[in-house]
Amino acid sequence: MLPEDLMLLFLDEVAGGVRMDSTSVQNSLAGAVLLELVNSGRVAFEADGKRLAAVDAAPLTNAFLQESLSRITKPMKPQRAVEKLRNHVKDNVMAQLDARGVLKVEKTKILGIFPSKTYTLNDPGVVSELRRQVGEVAQGYRAPDERSGALISLLYAVKGVHKVFQGDKREMNARAKEISAGNWAGVAVKKAIEAVHAATTAAVVASTAAFSGGGSN
Repeated sequence: MLPEDLMLLFLDEVAGGVRMDSTSVQNSLAGAVLLELVNSGRVAFEADGKRLAAVDAAPLTNAFLQESLSRITKPMKPQRAVEKLRNHVKDNVMAQLDARGVLKVEKTKILGIFPSKTYTLNDPGVVSELRRQVGEVAQGYRAPDERSGALISLLYAVKGVHKVFQGDKREMNARAKEISAGNWAGVAVKKAIEAVHAATTAAVVASTAAFSGGGSN
């Protein structure tokens, strides 16, 4: 699934940990989930192209996607859909990878007090190979297909391309921008990716405002 591939790209298979901040990871993963729901035919844009709605109640075989679908309770703007889907999305995707045996998630505590989670990759080569395949597209060696195009576009939406792949930052960002605007995907998929951009921008503005407000007291 797209959310699992995206999560693996965020992982550092050598040093451990996650390569980006939690807000960016959550927004991009929620966007990946939204793309899965759109591609499955369970969610679609209304005729005016402004709001998304659940259009097919047939149950999905994947319990995680089914639970995600249940959050689209009424027609809503794509940005709102991303916001609804991002709650606990990282933990849920990691649980999926754990269930597949790709990695092991373990609960721990920071300083013996604060709950946290660590992961251990059972086969780091899985991440390295995925990074190589998608990286060849990000670096311009191969044309994007639907999968690599979606992954790179989602990473670009949260300014994460250069943090996931090695190479010249300016060149890769320019390439990712072209891919995001390319014809590898349909209108609905592109609108969903635009929603990730909007949700990320909104989250940054909100956190900045909260920080500024807290500093003035």
